[in-house]
Amino acid sequence: MENISGVINIYKEKGFTSHDIVNIVRKKLGKIKTGHTGTLDPDAMGVLPICVGKATKLSEYIASSIKEYKAIVTLGKTTTTQDSSGEVIEERQVNCSENDILNIVNSFKGEIMQTPPMYSAIKINGKKLYELAREGKEIERKQRKITIYNIEVTKFIDKEHFEITVLCSKGTYIRALCNDIGEKLGCGAHMSYLLRTRTGNFYIDDAIKLEDIDNILENNKLDTILISMDSILSDYKKFVVINKANKFLYNGNKISYNFVKNKENLKENEKIIIYDENNNLIGIYIVLQDYIKPLTMLL
Repeated sequence: MENISGVINIYKEKGFTSHDIVNIVRKKLGKIKTGHTGTLDPDAMGVLPICVGKATKLSEYIASSIKEYKAIVTLGKTTTTQDSSGEVIEERQVNCSENDILNIVNSFKGEIMQTPPMYSAIKINGKKLYELAREGKEIERKQRKITIYNIEVTKFIDKEHFEITVLCSKGTYIRALCNDIGEKLGCGAHMSYLLRTRTGNFYIDDAIKLEDIDNILENNKLDTILISMDSILSDYKKFVVINKANKFLYNGNKISYNFVKNKENLKENEKIIIYDENNNLIGIYIVLQDYIKPLTMLL
């Protein structure tokens, strides 16, 4: 299995860290290079694409994709971690109506500024925020611009609990979003459930549970769950470089337009994927004036 490359769409269950999943998959595949594409908290569940072999070079591309989540907002209590794993630090009475909730939730749609939680893996001066938080420290965090493409209340459970579905950009903390919704409602809130249903083109309906991988491997059916790099990059325009440029191509050099088939379709500053004449995927390139330059080599 040394030469396998691709992505497995894993369903992460509660109780595992993202690194746990990486290590388990790596062990099952024979210690091949493996990496995840965006952390999910131990209590969270859902889509966690795992990159294998050369596809680990695509981790950042997948991690930067659009995300979709289902979460339950619990009103009236704020916690140290902004989710149900933390200690309750304040309790307030809940007096908001369903209409109040709908209006406030809707107000978070679009580009917004968000303060990352103290319990997060963001590093400041070489130390992760959650390490500082565990020491009882709280430091000022810079707000980040995120995009909430869509947010809806999908279910009112009772007076203190409702479910939301969120379609958002990379870097969005759903815990912080739930906390901020509670603050706007004036009663405080925390996130008591989180399910990631989508990362880019990876959807929960296609996700594989860890317990199923052994059976798939025993029956030599890894190819049925291993998504190829070509498929992952299918949203990019594809171009072929002629054999005359191979010495530049395989060494990761920039390539003149003259060596690219259909060069008239190149658009400056566009990211594209490049193949050689034998249909081997070479890498992700950016189109510059008169030449293309490699961003990520996938050989």
